[in-house]
Parts: sequence; structure tokens; C-alpha cells
Amino acid sequence: MEHGGRGLYCCCMGNIGQMMVVPIEHRVKATDYLSIVADHVHPFMTTVYPSSDGYFQQDNAPCHKARIISDWFLEHDNEFTVLKWPPQSPDLNPIEHLWDVVEREIRIMDVQPTNLQQLRDAIMSIWTKLSEECFQYLVESVPRRIKAVLKAKGGPTRY
Repeated sequence: MEHGGRGLYCCCMGNIGQMMVVPIEHRVKATDYLSIVADHVHPFMTTVYPSSDGYFQQDNAPCHKARIISDWFLEHDNEFTVLKWPPQSPDLNPIEHLWDVVEREIRIMDVQPTNLQQLRDAIMSIWTKLSEECFQYLVESVPRRIKAVLKAKGGPTRY
């Protein structure tokens, strides 16, 4: 699962409590994303899911839909499944909800980050303190969020 952009992070959640975070220093182009997937996501997925039963979710950012990305995932389709994801679906994305948790934690910090390095440090500090219960809740909330999105006919929900 991924959240990208300048100064943000690419992350993967595995089984409860297993997570990988990769700092992204610049806007991500398809070739950059391919490097992230090949160098970080792929080893993480094969380690956490040695039976090739893992699922990888990405949003519909343009770099995720590039031909070189699709081709790479096709070459590795026997190692994990890439979920097809509808556009504009943050309610269905557990990572978006995880970013909400991180953002709330940053807002209640005693000292607010005033530059990019302080923000990176704050994010990394919060990531290391996220509880297993937080991940468990996100995983268990997926069926409820799917029902809510269906009820809203694809529109926004309270989740």
C-alpha cells in the first residue's frame, strides 16, 4: 500500500504489526515507483508472504498506472496479487486511514514540525509507535467500509 508525494512515504502493511516505510524525497515518476516496488515492496512482500498469498494495493496515481509498472507486476503475478482499485476510493484504503492517525498524532505533539526534516522525523517517530491494535482495527474495518461505500453508491462515507 502506498502514499506518495514530496516528502511523504511509501509504506506496506503486512500481517498485523509488520510494516515497511520508505521515505520519498521527491515527486515520484513511474521509473522511481518501479525502483521502490522492485527494491523495497517486492522483498517485503516475499518475506512477509512466503506462500505468495499477499495482496498489494496501490491507488490510481498516474505513476502506478504506467506501462512499465503494469509489466513489472505481470512478471511477478505469481508472487502476490495486485488489487484492482477503483478511482477516488480513499474510504476503502486502510493506508489512508493510517495517515489520518499519523496526522492526528502530529497535531497533538508538543512541538509542531516547522521544516521538512522535522516532519520526516515526526512521521518516523509516530510510525514506530503505532500499536498492533491500530493495524488490527484497520484490517477489521475493511468489510464495514466496503458496506458503507456500497450504501453510498461510491460516494464518501463517514469512514
